[in-house]
Amino acid sequence: MRGAPGSRAVRLTRPPRRGITGAVKISAAIITLDEEENLGRCLASLRGIADEAIVVDSGSTDGTERIAREAGAAFVAQPWLGYGPQKNLAADRAAHEWVLSLDADEALSDALRASLLRLKAEGPRADAYEVSRLNWYCGRFLRHSGWYPDRKVRLWRRGAARWADATIHELAEVAPGMRVERLGGDLLHYTIRDRAQHLRTIEKFTTLSADALLREGRAGEAWKRFVSPAATFLRGYVVKLGFLDGRAGFDVCRLSAYATWLKYAKLRTAARGRA
Repeated sequence: MRGAPGSRAVRLTRPPRRGITGAVKISAAIITLDEEENLGRCLASLRGIADEAIVVDSGSTDGTERIAREAGAAFVAQPWLGYGPQKNLAADRAAHEWVLSLDADEALSDALRASLLRLKAEGPRADAYEVSRLNWYCGRFLRHSGWYPDRKVRLWRRGAARWADATIHELAEVAPGMRVERLGGDLLHYTIRDRAQHLRTIEKFTTLSADALLREGRAGEAWKRFVSPAATFLRGYVVKLGFLDGRAGFDVCRLSAYATWLKYAKLRTAARGRA
């Protein structure tokens, strides 16, 4: 990501390390598509944590493959299967018992690295671990606005979790009976660098959301475009303390409200087109 700290590619290891000291060996699984601005930072943050890194790429035309190979990561070309299936394929390539699943625009904070190093040295107390994700928005990290702590399950023992086959908002689902604990430290998510990117993301995901609602038979919910945007803004800006994030908090809450309106407006249009 341009303007985000630490985006320079840094060598993870070459060849891939297989002997990091500790009781737990971790395979990092990452999916990519044209991620040359992000991947180096992600892989650098894994140095000393991941005993191997697997990058599953769905057709990059930039320097993603070069950055992955120079860092010592295994690079796998795989046409796009959807978020869940693509991430599961990456996890299934893991050689070690523990899988750490990341997106290329994510990186481990120092505190999260320390937590993972303790887990590697002392052994696990759970079958899966969730982390708090700290999201970067237009030049700063948001600690309110409904964007934090944004907890996600990202580390699990093989077989303890799988990515759901969802069109949007992919989710790692933990198997019944598995114990889940939380790791200290944040997963840094360099998600939105400027307003134009945010608007492109909104355009993409509101279309996917509207299509999903239509498939689920929820076309009658298009009326929510009149009330849900205001509720979305108030929840983020007031209830979730978005005002403490300054101008960035106002902007993200306002555009979240716009995204809510656009989702239901697209649902209404799609439903009329089907009638």
